[in-house]
Amino acid sequence: MTIEISPLDGCKRLDPAAALFHSLGDPARLAIVKRMAHGEVRVSQLTSELGLAQSTVSTHVACLRDCGLVEGRAEGRSVYYSLTRPELMDMLAQAEVLLAATGNAVSLCPTYGTAAREKETAQESAR
Repeated sequence: MTIEISPLDGCKRLDPAAALFHSLGDPARLAIVKRMAHGEVRVSQLTSELGLAQSTVSTHVACLRDCGLVEGRAEGRSVYYSLTRPELMDMLAQAEVLLAATGNAVSLCPTYGTAAREKETAQESAR
């Protein structure tokens, strides 16, 4: 998919790209994708490897599956999840190149950077 913007359709054609980046915008989902780059994995394995609750991992895997980035293969009572498209890892590798080129600019972003996430977490804890 080539992302092009014309005056006639504005941001509308960017919706699929925005949804893709949003699906990868959670650190846990990104960690799950990176783990799946090394091969099939069950939710129970992700739970222990990532130190997250089973329900949290299941929700994130379902999100990735609904976006078409992950698929499950049933074997007996277990489901083994894997990436549907190896190009996803190519994209993430290019993101690493971009992050290296921009230095700390992204992590210092007042809207999406580290400080913004810490502020959001503190606000949630105060509730």
